[in-house]
Amino acid sequence: MAWRYVVTPQWQGSGSSRAMRLIDGAEAIKGDLPARLTIEVDAPIGAGDSLGTGVHRLSSIITVRDRLADALDGLDAGETPLVIGGDCGVELAAVTRAIRTEPDTCVLWFDAHGDLNTPDTSRSSAFGGMVLRSLLGDGEPLIAAAPAVDPSRVVLVGARALDDGEADYLAGGSLHSISAADVDATTVVDAIAATGATSVYLHLDLDVLDPAEIAGVGSGEPFGLSLETVLAVIGAVRARYPLSGGAILGFAPESLAAAVDDLPAILRILSAITSSR
Repeated sequence: MAWRYVVTPQWQGSGSSRAMRLIDGAEAIKGDLPARLTIEVDAPIGAGDSLGTGVHRLSSIITVRDRLADALDGLDAGETPLVIGGDCGVELAAVTRAIRTEPDTCVLWFDAHGDLNTPDTSRSSAFGGMVLRSLLGDGEPLIAAAPAVDPSRVVLVGARALDDGEADYLAGGSLHSISAADVDATTVVDAIAATGATSVYLHLDLDVLDPAEIAGVGSGEPFGLSLETVLAVIGAVRARYPLSGGAILGFAPESLAAAVDDLPAILRILSAITSSR
């Protein structure tokens, strides 16, 4: 497997007051990536317009979706993308590409939040809180994924801050969720196996980690996963399944100087994802 790093510093999907710090976070990670294997997809400078919908900054989100889709389509056969965000909205293009390439992929979604809102249930109208639901083909039609991801092929890991609408969706659907307290390598691998998937797309929002493990996220939530647990799960998944792609998202350090404190943990995660099986 040949990895290509696709740095996409989109911030417009975030509802955090530190949204624009996502640009600095992506740049900080980029500085430790091999330049010859790295490409960058620019996000618009402006915030963007809602286009009359219930999604803030939608025009910019669509622009990044299309730019990233073009970049991913330009990869050589045999190259697997690891997207470096930016907010979770970049997954609209990245996961859709993975599903088209590997239809039997399970989407493994490490995140403190469900990202399962629609414009009708979101309190913030931020797309970062809707992106997984959009990938399932729901929500705002302008950004509902096609092909849609089958919810029975999604495993949500570590979510502990759900809105009421998200909790209702999980209670009534086939999407499997593993609470932060129940996460271990065996439980996650068994959940993937139950989907019948033959490969895995690995989404990792850094806020899945406990705030004691990482400071540079926009919406940290207590009682999260330890770094060692995340690394153990990734290792177990890699030992059993090929990856159809992945993303490391949500790095929003207070400053470039503060980013230095969190980068060792991020680089360990990056290495766990991209190391040889």
